[in-house]
Amino acid sequence: MSSRENTGMVLGLLGVIIFSLTLPMTRIVVQELHPLLNGLGRALLAAIPAAALLLWRREKWPTWTQIKGLSLVALGVILGFPVFSAWAMQSVPASHGALVNGLQPLCVAVYAAWLSHERPSKAFWACAALGSALVLAYAMIMGAGQIQAGDLLMLAAIAVGGLGYAEGGRLAREMGGWQVICWALVLSAPLLLGPVVYLALQHQGPVSAKAWWAFGYVSLFSQFIGFFAWYAGLALGGIARVSQIQLLQIFFTIAFSALFFGEQVEPITWVFAAGVIATVVLGRKTRVHPAPVRGLG
Repeated sequence: MSSRENTGMVLGLLGVIIFSLTLPMTRIVVQELHPLLNGLGRALLAAIPAAALLLWRREKWPTWTQIKGLSLVALGVILGFPVFSAWAMQSVPASHGALVNGLQPLCVAVYAAWLSHERPSKAFWACAALGSALVLAYAMIMGAGQIQAGDLLMLAAIAVGGLGYAEGGRLAREMGGWQVICWALVLSAPLLLGPVVYLALQHQGPVSAKAWWAFGYVSLFSQFIGFFAWYAGLALGGIARVSQIQLLQIFFTIAFSALFFGEQVEPITWVFAAGVIATVVLGRKTRVHPAPVRGLG
């Protein structure tokens, strides 16, 4: 691997570590706030520093073509994943959701091949498919042979979130990683304001300091800062290859859930997590033909 790809892998890993606390923190928030208020409200809050940064750097407005791409980013990582995953956290533990979320890298790789014309090798697809099969097997075992409602919600989150990841990584090649998430947040803010205000007015009862701290994390780190490293990593190292690092998010989320939030983790979870991580190590050695470099604006 080249130094550029290695840098992309390191940045991708940094983003994954930040994202690994998203589900545990979301689970705390949705115990006191409506999942929609969490999912949409965190993006509206993150839009404030995003707008300030764009103004400070005097960034020029994106082109119309870029705005169309940013709408896909917003659909995936600002609307789809936050809302669906928040609903899922009402019914399944964060550690369980983390394993189901292990399907995300395969989904992103598929989108990368479609949107960015990357061409992973057969060995890469085999490793990605094996990791995904392990995730599905885990979900079936933990659900007593059935897919739970929380699993379906997580699958919906993965489907739209993967689109936002892949399109954001593509745009980051021409706009820059932090610019992509900042513009997606700012352009989404006017549409989010009304629903968030309505949901906030409907809420009754106090909100604990613990929930506010968790909401602050998913707003400023999961929805904002984490994407600086993540999109830059996808742009530098290749979307399909770097996306596979997200399988390691399983390990980090499970560990954080047990260490900080007292979730009981069954031994079988660690077995499946180790198996999925092994597929990342194998996949890192496979070939991925990069997308052609060309202007899209």
